[in-house]
Amino acid sequence: MLIIPAIDLKDGHCVRLKQGEMDSATIYSEDPAKQARQWLEQGARRLHLVDLNGAFAGKPVNEKAIQGIVEAVGDAIPVQLGGGIRDLATVERYLDDGIRYVIIGTAAVKNPGFLHEACDAFPGHIIVGLDARDGKVATDGWSKITGHDVVDLAKRFEDYGVESVIYTDIGRDGMLSGVNIEATVRLARALTIPVIASGGLTDLEDVKNLCAVAHEGIMGAITGRAIYQGTLDFGEAQRLADTMAGAVYGS
Repeated sequence: MLIIPAIDLKDGHCVRLKQGEMDSATIYSEDPAKQARQWLEQGARRLHLVDLNGAFAGKPVNEKAIQGIVEAVGDAIPVQLGGGIRDLATVERYLDDGIRYVIIGTAAVKNPGFLHEACDAFPGHIIVGLDARDGKVATDGWSKITGHDVVDLAKRFEDYGVESVIYTDIGRDGMLSGVNIEATVRLARALTIPVIASGGLTDLEDVKNLCAVAHEGIMGAITGRAIYQGTLDFGEAQRLADTMAGAVYGS
């Protein structure tokens, strides 16, 4: 299972939010590219980027910082990116910039046809991001709760051809309150494509708990505030995940 460091971008800086509130941003680095190199050096095998300004503006805002991160890690590891992606031209531009996976969130819920077109145009490169509270999907930077059941929507998008699903429990994101294991497993069991857990990863105990259910279809977990505030040592977390995987698969 992959432990995936998050770099959330606001005004060109690496920040973290509490429950998606832009005015709750804590700046952790003014040099996101340098931060990306540090995670690479500590053993990261994938990076998760979010253009926070873009998510609220509905268009790319931090593209310069994103390009700097991609240049910093080169071809060493894949980079996935979400935030403000609303049309095929933006998807294509980011893929041309070197982003491996483009994450479509709000636009997928509001305009499923766009997601379908993106999957057809760029097979293997589209991840859908589903944020939910109490099983209901949220959109617009988590400011709106829809009536869509997250499992039903994920199954529909799986049929479109998305590469994987990032599932975020927005009640826990940035709160260091532990991963919602039950809800994540429920979603993973309903799908044949991988699920990436997000929201609430706090310490090694959370890593152990996720690794214990990885066989249900959970390929990784995104972590942000925990690795920046020090409640989780990233390198140790990835080593633990690798060790537990080896124990399960006998390698």
